[in-house]
Order: sequence, then structure tokens, then C-alpha cells
Amino acid sequence: MLLPRINIQERLLKERNKQGTGEDILAQIERIFEQDRFRESGILHTLKGVNKEDAVAFDINLLDKDRIFHSKQIQKICITYRLRFLDTKYFKGKYPQAALDEIKYLENKHHTPLSNFKIIAPSKMFVLEKADDPLLFAPMGNDYFYLIHTWGNDLHPLRKLFMWPFKSFENLIVLIVLLSLLATLLVPDGLFAKDQNFSQDIMVFFFMFKSIAAIVLFYGFALGKNFNPAIWNSKYDKTR
Repeated sequence: MLLPRINIQERLLKERNKQGTGEDILAQIERIFEQDRFRESGILHTLKGVNKEDAVAFDINLLDKDRIFHSKQIQKICITYRLRFLDTKYFKGKYPQAALDEIKYLENKHHTPLSNFKIIAPSKMFVLEKADDPLLFAPMGNDYFYLIHTWGNDLHPLRKLFMWPFKSFENLIVLIVLLSLLATLLVPDGLFAKDQNFSQDIMVFFFMFKSIAAIVLFYGFALGKNFNPAIWNSKYDKTR
């Protein structure tokens, strides 16, 4: 039986919908932007300088509510599936024509140029500074991002399970304990003593635990691995 592949856009929608309906989100965003327009105009007038707008001036009435995501929702999905959320200048993959057409369509529809793009993808899809399924976003401001286009294949259905040990140090310890228990059970009785008892089983378990932990630590330090919360928006190669 083949397991269905994981669609990250659907997971983002599911995570966002826990916090309210699409109409509630649009109304909330419109209120936030209205408040910020007055604040930002005052700040710009005070500074009397040229301000580079980070956010794209979308027409709120033309937006698709199923494409609006907050940075907290993006962060949670990236941590769960060990993905990166970075500026597109680090992306080394090719952009499909459909993505370019979608950008031109949105620019014409909203009468504004799009810029400051970000993208969700696995680490291997980025050219990262030293020390499988891309999703292209444009910033809306206030930590909201608008999904422009997604392409490529969906993620492997077991990726969440495979990446679970990398979510935290506690998860990694649980995995090491489980592997140590399995390795202990595979040791045949009588290998170290003719009449093996519970205390000897405990000794074998601790031996297996220390051995597996040493291998994991050596592998982690040697390759510069880090946990998912530390790399989801990091541009540095050392945290892969």
C-alpha cells in the first residue's frame, strides 16, 4: 500500500485554519494594515528619508485567502518537515515558466511590482553561505506572506517521521533510547554470561546507549548538523 505524498500548501492551510476562517483572517489583516498605514506615514514624515518598502502593496480585496500565511505558521511547518524559509537569492533551483507567469499576472492584477521574494524548500535546494518542494512567497508586511506559486513534487509521506528526531534534543534522546533498547533485545542471552540476569541486561543497555550516542554525536558535530528550530530560516551552510 503506497502512502500519499505530503502537500506542504495543504499542511499550511490546515495549520492556519486552526486560528480562524479565511474571512476572519482577511478582516484581521485589513485592520492591521489600516492601523499601520497611519503609523508608517508618521514615521516616514519624521525621518524625512527614502524608505525601501519591504512589503508588496497588494489590493486586499483581490487576494486569495487560501494563499495568506503568517510567519508562525510557516515556521511550524518548516520545523516539522526540516525545510528552509529563505530569500530567493539563495535558491539554486530553476523557476518554472508557470511561476514567472503567475508573478506577471499578480503584478498586472494588483497594479504593483512584486519584490523581496522568499521561498520554502529543503536545504539542498539553496546555495547557502559558509559558517523537493519549493513554495514561492511575497511579503505582505506584519509577518504575513502571500503564496505565489508552488511546483515540483510533494514531500515523501514519511518525511515528518524521518525528521522528528531533529526537532529537538529531547526527541533525539528518545530515538537513541529506543535504538538502544532494540539493540539490547537483539543481543542473544548468554553472550556475556551463562546465566544472564536483569542487572546484566541493564549493563548491556547502557553499553548500547553510550555507543549509539557517541556515534550520533560524532556524526552531528562532524557534519555540522543542527536542530530544525535553528535552521528553518538560517542562511548558513554549517547548520544543515
